[in-house]
Amino acid sequence: MTFVIIGLFTLLLLLGIPISIVLGMITVLYFVLIGDPVLLESTPQRLYSGLENFGLLAIPLFMLAGEIMNEGGITSRLVRFSRVLIGHVRGGLAYVTVISNMFLASILGSANAQAAMMSKVMVPEMEKEGYSREFSSALTLGSSVIAPIIPPSMIFIIYGTLSGTSIGGLFMAGIIPGILFGIGFMLLISYYGFKMKFPKSNKATFKEILKNTWNVIPALLVPVAIIFGILSGVFTATESAGVACFIALIVGIFFYKELKLKKFPKIFVSTVINTATVTFLIAMANIFGWMIAFEQIPQMIVDTMLAISDNPFVFLLMVNLALLIIGMFLDGIAALIILTPVFLPLITAFEIDPIHFGLIICINLTIGLLTPPVGTGLFIVSSIAEVKFERLIKATLPFLAVAIFMLFVITYWSDAVLIIPRTFGF
Repeated sequence: MTFVIIGLFTLLLLLGIPISIVLGMITVLYFVLIGDPVLLESTPQRLYSGLENFGLLAIPLFMLAGEIMNEGGITSRLVRFSRVLIGHVRGGLAYVTVISNMFLASILGSANAQAAMMSKVMVPEMEKEGYSREFSSALTLGSSVIAPIIPPSMIFIIYGTLSGTSIGGLFMAGIIPGILFGIGFMLLISYYGFKMKFPKSNKATFKEILKNTWNVIPALLVPVAIIFGILSGVFTATESAGVACFIALIVGIFFYKELKLKKFPKIFVSTVINTATVTFLIAMANIFGWMIAFEQIPQMIVDTMLAISDNPFVFLLMVNLALLIIGMFLDGIAALIILTPVFLPLITAFEIDPIHFGLIICINLTIGLLTPPVGTGLFIVSSIAEVKFERLIKATLPFLAVAIFMLFVITYWSDAVLIIPRTFGF
């Protein structure tokens, strides 16, 4: 029966049916085939119970905060601030793209959303200054993987909810890896800068630097408030999402005065659609996870991996290789929701810290945005930047190599992930 289910699952995906629909169809079909009416009758209840988690409330709130900040002029000021600081060095606009992505990571928390936004903003600007469209698009896409690493992060919220791991601890664990990814991409830019003679921008005057620094301070209130609030224990990671919405409203309406009443319908509609998409996927994946638990698939995987090796380093290598392959064919959030229940017994057996493993699986699946054939980031940037898909893949390969290298650094250097959470008692 297991092989039949796997075959049907693969077939439906190849037919182009959305992953959330596939998960629900396969689960219901399985319960019908085994002829157990109790399981079938319990499916609707299980569907809704999977969403009864306080941590999931952070998803719509952080999405709302991101929409408010975009419409309130916060995003543009962060990009402008980055450009004023380092736009004058060789390859300055390329560095600005990476640093802007690091700033925006604390606002959006979604690599796809960040790739779409930065493609519209930075690719035309870089092309005007002499960068090739392929390199500009690849850089924008590559550095967008920082978004789900630096807090707040939607993918961390989902993993924390599914695994029972502290979401606040995951947020804090993402800070150093996010910085390491940024440094890795900037080193690559430095190499390309001297090799390809990247252009320089005009150096900003002291008055321009001062003005942009003053303008960006309100924009930085949201990430600072989130991190300070969680570390000090003033509020939880979920509550910080509500605080982020409130601060974003204040900044957009009273400081920058760009958040007008007419923008709110668009903000709310976008938030509702994005939230519905994610929560529907979580609900469907919950009953699918229930099915694979019923089939004892996680236990079979545990026994197989323990038979291969009881060394945690070998186990993490196998996990990374498997996830990199899975990420090529399955959406990151869908894969996370499906695989987290499978891996939980394994990380317990190998005595791996769940926060450390959360960073590994979340970063690994995020890298899937850069890999064909179903890397959604590739399709988004290719469409927005009007770059041929094949040429974008080729230009993205060096950034993909850096991302995979940093993934293995984080995998085997656990202190880089855990030093901040441990310092603050997570």
